[in-house]
Amino acid sequence: MPAIGPTDALLIIDMQTDFLPGGALAVDGADGLVPLINDLSRLPFGLVVASQDWHPAGHVSFGEGPGTWPVHCVAGTAGAELSPALDQAPIGLVLRKGMNPDIDSYSAFEDNDHQHRTGLAGLLRERGIARVFIVGVALDYCVAHTARDARRAGFDTVVLHDACRSALAAPDTVLAGLTADGVTCMASTELGTAPRR
Repeated sequence: MPAIGPTDALLIIDMQTDFLPGGALAVDGADGLVPLINDLSRLPFGLVVASQDWHPAGHVSFGEGPGTWPVHCVAGTAGAELSPALDQAPIGLVLRKGMNPDIDSYSAFEDNDHQHRTGLAGLLRERGIARVFIVGVALDYCVAHTARDARRAGFDTVVLHDACRSALAAPDTVLAGLTADGVTCMASTELGTAPRR
C-alpha cells in the first residue's frame, strides 16, 4: 500500500467520553485505542477529521423513547466531548452528527435515512482527498456505516481494524462484511508509513 500522503484523510470516529469505559455507552477497550490513534494522526495526512455524536435531549435513539441506546453524547455535556487523551492538535475538522432529534446518524457522511448529508464528502473532494482511513468506535455501527458511505461516495476506503473496537458484533464478521462491500480492512502496521511509537 502506498505511503500516507496529502490525498489521504484520517477519519476518527466518535472517540468520545460516553463511548469510553465508564461512559454511558461504553465500548470495551475503546480507551486503549487512543495512543494508536494519536500516533496515526501525526502521519502526513492531507486532513484529519474527528466525528462526534452530538444529540439533542430526547433523541430518537435513546431508550427512553423508541430507541435502543442509553442516553449518550448529549450536546454540550461532558460525555459528548472528545476523549481528553486524544491529541486534538492534528485534527483539522470536528464534524458533529446525530443532531436531528428524529433521525439517528451513524455515518459521518449522512443520516440513517440517507436523506441529509453532513457535507463531508464535498469537503474531502475540495481538499483533493482520494483515500480515507477510518478508526474509532464502534466498528459495527458508526465505523462500518462511515466506511460504506465513503466507498459509495467514491473514495478508496480503508478500515484500520486494530484502531477500532466493536460494541456488539464479532469484529471478524463486521470486517468480512465490509470487505465484501469493497472496503479494505488492514492493520495499521501494514501502512506504507508505519506509525511512530
